[in-house]
Amino acid sequence: MILVKIFFITSFLLLPSIGQGQFFEKGHIITDVRNNVDWIRCSVGQNWNIEDEDCEGSAVKLNHEEIAVAIQQASEQLGGEWRLPSLEELLSVVCDECDPPKINAEYFPKISKEAYWTGTKNFFNSKMFWSVNFFTGHKYSRFFSYQRLPVLLVQDR
Repeated sequence: MILVKIFFITSFLLLPSIGQGQFFEKGHIITDVRNNVDWIRCSVGQNWNIEDEDCEGSAVKLNHEEIAVAIQQASEQLGGEWRLPSLEELLSVVCDECDPPKINAEYFPKISKEAYWTGTKNFFNSKMFWSVNFFTGHKYSRFFSYQRLPVLLVQDR
């Protein structure tokens, strides 16, 4: 009985550190075991510098028509079926303890301090999509598909 209590107490104390094992680096790709997806580490428009292990260049802001082209190019060049992350997936990479940008720069370097697209539509207004703002770490549903925001891409594992 005492061993069971110690196990539960130990398990409870270790829960906060479990999130640290969410990501695994593989060059320009981050494997996210919590969401069972792979992320491209750089925003669309940036390039991964192998020597410096960092993103180079500037993120481009895209509308949904342009995102479809970027997804097609990523799928052709990198293989797989890339897509916009869901609201839940993008929220899961927010780092509340981090200074803006509110994302772990070790895994996602040079992310812009602004709202990024998700592929999740607003349930109450299907013309609007959810975004996650990496300056605040908050979610918003105030953008229409014709507006331009930066993009991170994921693919299912």
